[in-house]
Amino acid sequence: MNYKDRYEQWLNDDFFDETTRKELAALTDDKEIEDCFYRDLEFGTGGLRGIMGAGTNRMNQYTVGKATAGLGKYLLDTYGAEACRTRGVVISYDTRNNSKYFSQTTANILSGMGIRVYLHSNARPTPQLSFSVKFFHALAGVVITASHNPKKYNGYKVYDEFGCQLVPWQAKQVISYVDAITDYHSINYTGNDSLISMVDVTDNFVMAVMKQSRYEDQQAKEDLKVIYTPLHGTGNIPVQKALHLGGFTQIEPVVEQVVPDGNFPTVVSPNPEDKRALELGIVQAKRIDADIVLGTDPDCDRVGIAVRNSTGDYQLMTGNQVGALLMRFILTHTDLTQYSRPAVVKTVVTSELGADIARKHGITVFSTLTGFKFIGEKITQFERDKAEGSADRNFDFLFGYEESYGYLAGTHARDKDAVVSSLLICEMAAEAKANGKTLLDEMDEIYAEYGYYRDALDSFTLKGKDGLEKITAMMTELRSSDSPFEDTASVIDYSKPVDAEPGFGKLPTSNVLKYILEDGSWIAVRPSGTEPKIKIYYSIKAVDKETAEKKLIDIQNVIQSKLELN
Repeated sequence: MNYKDRYEQWLNDDFFDETTRKELAALTDDKEIEDCFYRDLEFGTGGLRGIMGAGTNRMNQYTVGKATAGLGKYLLDTYGAEACRTRGVVISYDTRNNSKYFSQTTANILSGMGIRVYLHSNARPTPQLSFSVKFFHALAGVVITASHNPKKYNGYKVYDEFGCQLVPWQAKQVISYVDAITDYHSINYTGNDSLISMVDVTDNFVMAVMKQSRYEDQQAKEDLKVIYTPLHGTGNIPVQKALHLGGFTQIEPVVEQVVPDGNFPTVVSPNPEDKRALELGIVQAKRIDADIVLGTDPDCDRVGIAVRNSTGDYQLMTGNQVGALLMRFILTHTDLTQYSRPAVVKTVVTSELGADIARKHGITVFSTLTGFKFIGEKITQFERDKAEGSADRNFDFLFGYEESYGYLAGTHARDKDAVVSSLLICEMAAEAKANGKTLLDEMDEIYAEYGYYRDALDSFTLKGKDGLEKITAMMTELRSSDSPFEDTASVIDYSKPVDAEPGFGKLPTSNVLKYILEDGSWIAVRPSGTEPKIKIYYSIKAVDKETAEKKLIDIQNVIQSKLELN
């Protein structure tokens, strides 16, 4: 059927609820109707993510139902009915509009298929879902979240039995089951209450987080003044619990943003990468002369910070900067002799600065494709190799991070965790203050030792079917022409097999192009896997800030002109 046929089917079939059909009847723009129905909302390697509303290309109870029915059939075929009834699936959700409803929909469908469900009783962080899968020895996990996306979005992420988000080879299997469901009428939304258990393991999760604490100076912790905002999301309870247990006593929340609210009324976007998200926190910090502002996104897997500088103003730090600081802090506050072969993991679009710090400490560095699921997969791989007694691959995971404000210390989760990150960031800041410094001063020390790095990200939104076609055309044009940069040393096309570390085979293919320049700077271009965006990453190496800023502007002009984005 074409999009008009699908629209008419949903509009006139009383299987679809009255609210859905009224919403569709109110549509008058043919382009909007096309966008709602020109395809099925893709169940990709990250599950579902899209705008909420009526239609096959929207997040609603029916597309969630189709994904869940496919997942349930996959689990039953893979593990058998008995394992599904005993081990089951853990389900969690964030504070977005409809998240709780979609989680209950998921629970009903799975339990109706004979699969046990552990359903979180309240909105909780995504890393807590990852932890919970292992805690309950479940077969899989589902979290209803769109992370840091705008309020009109929601999503559906699937995790494996190790608490790691599905990687491509796993997702491919689940996708085949989801795609096999062509009739929405075949989905049973009637749950089996006897197979649904309401759970909350927040205290267990926080105690696991506390094992990563690295700094014990109680007075220094009590002296640190912290402003914290959960941006209307799930972070308030676990982050504050962890910080208080860690000995921090001067934690002041941003009251207007503590209230869970899927409309995110106090921010343009609930994304700590967006400096506007921390504005209320910075205003509050100025009133009490706080040392640091922390902001976690709605599902509390990312954290952004602003640090008071020498003028009394507050300066935001990038994900790459915080990653480098955490790398140095963890490595200098860990007894590395307890590990046979400690390793850290980053993504291919993350700055090399943190990796340089690790290598100087003799730590093995692994690079993965974009997406924290690949870092989680490495943790599972390390543990499997160790259990099998592989001498040449006997690595211990120490730290993983990505440029987009996601970090993980420890193996209590297989996903980025803003709770453990907030704890370690505050410990770093407390130690710096005790030594008469700030994290900005410590960043300058790192630059003095390793050279100056200027990292940036440009993100361009191209909506609808036409936008996706334009993004595809941009990537095709880049691949079919010479590098737009005169001083290119090499080009890596991750859509083709690329070697991972020696002995670890090839990386999965991904729609990413990376240009390495002669001075070690690089530029990477990739379409977003979760939004209608094309992203351009820059990592500029230079002798000083002024030189790096000039080079960044020149490079931005070149690539944006090439793609006709400026």
